[in-house]
Amino acid sequence: MLIGIDDTDSPEGMCTTYLGAVLAKRLVGEGMGVSESRLIRLNPNVRYKTRGNAAICLEVHGDMKRAFALACRTVEELACFAAAETNPGIVITERKPQSDFYHKAVKDFCTLGEALAVLEETGAVFRGYKNQRGLIGATAAVCSDLPDFTYELLAYRKPEVWGTRRIVNRDSLFLAERTTYPHTWDTVDPGQGIAVCVPHTPDPVLFGIRGERPGWISYARECVLSEKPGIEHMYITNQGTDAHLQSGRIGELREGRSYMLGGMVTGPVETGRGGHISVTIGDNENTVRCMAYEPTKGFREIIRQLREGDLVVVAGSFKGGSINLEKIGVVAVAPDRYSRPPVCPACNRRMTSAGSGKGFKCRRCGGRAREAEVGERPRGILPGWFEVTPSARRHLAKPLCRGEPDAAILGCQPSSVIQ
Repeated sequence: MLIGIDDTDSPEGMCTTYLGAVLAKRLVGEGMGVSESRLIRLNPNVRYKTRGNAAICLEVHGDMKRAFALACRTVEELACFAAAETNPGIVITERKPQSDFYHKAVKDFCTLGEALAVLEETGAVFRGYKNQRGLIGATAAVCSDLPDFTYELLAYRKPEVWGTRRIVNRDSLFLAERTTYPHTWDTVDPGQGIAVCVPHTPDPVLFGIRGERPGWISYARECVLSEKPGIEHMYITNQGTDAHLQSGRIGELREGRSYMLGGMVTGPVETGRGGHISVTIGDNENTVRCMAYEPTKGFREIIRQLREGDLVVVAGSFKGGSINLEKIGVVAVAPDRYSRPPVCPACNRRMTSAGSGKGFKCRRCGGRAREAEVGERPRGILPGWFEVTPSARRHLAKPLCRGEPDAAILGCQPSSVIQ
């Protein structure tokens, strides 16, 4: 059977992945087998998310009625029911629903009515609390299909120390990064000198290690020195896969969806208040503003080097009329041509204009020239992919250490939209 759970946390505490880890342990304690644990990240632009918009799914072997009762008791014990925006949902089904609902929940927005229709068609048993919104994520979790996947090991604090300062040795995290990168990633942000895998929120998570295989994650885990965790759990996940991205065309983008699309830089890069960087790209008909916000740090230096005529592929969420950049592919750079007065062959000094249409004149010897000196300056940026710093990366965004995106698969190479 598949057990899906969502919306049990709040800004004040708890974590749905922690509840899933506790439930998995309790199911095993009741003689049931847990063959797989999934951590499913959904559309990062959903208004009602707490932090990372995560739901969990457990694949369980045992008695469905007992498993459902245990899941309900665990949610009722641990979920943050006092928080107004916490509305847990539990789904259990012996038949996996079609994955369409999951893909929509990752890329778009789903309604409670759509979730209930899926559950009724599947014959699932479910329970929603309060306004039942958690049934949307719980349904998406049991529908999940992961053509690409990664893993995350999550270590959780003992309940008696929740809310106190986390004790994790910073140097050991940097050692873990040096030892296992690129097979693990986002443990730290080397450029900023900070630990990424240790949260600063009042939830049970002590730290998390993401990677391509459990073996590499375990290797990194051996490096980490910290307070003793209360429980640790390994999830298979859609994190780091770009599962939220869809192809798009400028002028046809919808608010709150995430896209990969191609275009040409149409004007100069601008710096706004707070160090936010914006650049406009377009196709033959429309333009859209792309934003690199201050938390993306050094990524903004890449954007600053763009100039009109560059061909790019951008990836990010469309919000408030702008694409919030997660990564950018520079396909081709426009030539940086210049024209200036020539050098006088007699005096070896640069000439000046002799007047409109009159060519150039040497102020020292009076020498004349008709043609300007033309050339091309080297650009500070070359074609390639560039990404935000790890501390600014979204859970779903695929890091470049996992491979560069194949933009052609989504049909978003600039050549396909610019003639």
